[in-house]
Amino acid sequence: MSTATITAQDINKLRQATGAGMMDCRKALTETNGDFEAAIDWLRKQGQKVAAKRSDREAKEGVVIARTNFEHTAGIVVHISSETDFVSKNADFVAFATSIADAAIANDVKSAEELNDVTINGAKVSDMINDKLASIGEKIGVARFERLEAPYVASYIHGANRIGVLVAFNKTAEEAGKDVAMQIAAMNPLAVDPSAVPADVIERERAIVTEQIAADPKMAGKPAEMIAKIADGKLNSFFKDNTLAAQPYVKDNSKSVTDFLKSVDSELKVVDFRRVALG
Repeated sequence: MSTATITAQDINKLRQATGAGMMDCRKALTETNGDFEAAIDWLRKQGQKVAAKRSDREAKEGVVIARTNFEHTAGIVVHISSETDFVSKNADFVAFATSIADAAIANDVKSAEELNDVTINGAKVSDMINDKLASIGEKIGVARFERLEAPYVASYIHGANRIGVLVAFNKTAEEAGKDVAMQIAAMNPLAVDPSAVPADVIERERAIVTEQIAADPKMAGKPAEMIAKIADGKLNSFFKDNTLAAQPYVKDNSKSVTDFLKSVDSELKVVDFRRVALG
């Protein structure tokens, strides 16, 4: 089997993603034959404090807009991409992206493909994007489109249009909706609760913590059942940190998000969410 060539660019990319040192990143990529995701796992197995994989990380600039309809029964979040932050911070470009998001809500758009065909003041969104591309000289487009429908949907935009959040609730949640959306923007949970975490993510995490435990000299000779039990405990900690319902509520760490919602309404629950972020 051929050995991958590890470049300085590869090492820097891993450093940016993990915060690990240059030599550690080089070794991780070497040990995993250049497989970026496997290299992240390798670093974590060595005890490095590396964040769990997040599917919404984007190496793109642009503008993220979140909107709901008047009734708060549907919401969209759209990422209009650009190549540089110089363009994404331009007021005209932000207004351009906002007009597209508003059109998505006004036309009850269900997908990015449908959005490109929507007409604004007589022009298709796809044509508007091509015209904007020609005028600014950067590749732009509808990079991501998400939609939620529920009895109540809250939206939130954070950090100068760099993060957009939608939260779907089982019933009306006006003030609580914004608070939970801010929580999601800040804490970036993987799912609403453990049952919603994808099986492959759980198995990946279990493999990492099991290897970490087994590598501890204090665990030498210990039965597999004991290691598995400790791994289960670490997984529970992982769920607490990475699922919305169990996370400490950012405005009051003595409560979980579930506790906060119950304090507002004993029946109030989050049923789904979407988070789109730049960088």
